[in-house]
Amino acid sequence: MSRPTGSGPSLIPDFAYDPPDTPLQFLYEDAQLLVMDKPAGLLSVPGKLENRQDCLLTRLQAARWDALLVHRLDCDTSGVILFARTKQAQGFLGQEFEQRRAQKTYIARLHGVMAEDSGMVDLPIGSDWDYRPRQKVTPDGRPALTDWQVIERSDTETRVRLTPHTGRSHQLRVHMLALGHPIIGDQIYAPDTARQFPRLMLHAETLSLHHPATGSRVSFTAPVPF
Repeated sequence: MSRPTGSGPSLIPDFAYDPPDTPLQFLYEDAQLLVMDKPAGLLSVPGKLENRQDCLLTRLQAARWDALLVHRLDCDTSGVILFARTKQAQGFLGQEFEQRRAQKTYIARLHGVMAEDSGMVDLPIGSDWDYRPRQKVTPDGRPALTDWQVIERSDTETRVRLTPHTGRSHQLRVHMLALGHPIIGDQIYAPDTARQFPRLMLHAETLSLHHPATGSRVSFTAPVPF
């Protein structure tokens, strides 16, 4: 079966995993939490294939043996990612995400100039089984909600802040595509004109949730690299 062509996204290139050789970037740590700034191009957790074992989790565990997974970022997305240091903290933080008490914002550069200054995308997302790992807007998908706000415009692109209220796979990428403004550098969803960049222009800027030890709300920020 061939990939879709024409006005939609063209051929999805094979995933050549070449993770960056960069030092760990700690944003915060205490007895309960480890907060990292993940670089683009590095998996959050090991992949299924032998040549995809290098990831942020294994690198972090080499330096902090007690690091435990809480959530993930896509390989091509950079920014704030949090790990627990105890099983109790892992369970607590997992509930923060599951119950949507964790709040995240992202910065993205979009192809084209958006006419409006802000808006909301409320479109269900499901797997595109014929063209995995693509996701797509589909009536029988899971509910997905994203707020967006324009930060800056140029003649050819728009910088936005994105606030997801759900955590569907590829949610921000699919929702921006649905608006007609795919994220620049997206090798899966962007048209050819948006692919000529060294990385996906999507960055997890902030993460806010309750601390597992104190119960108080804490926030973390990773500087935007583009």
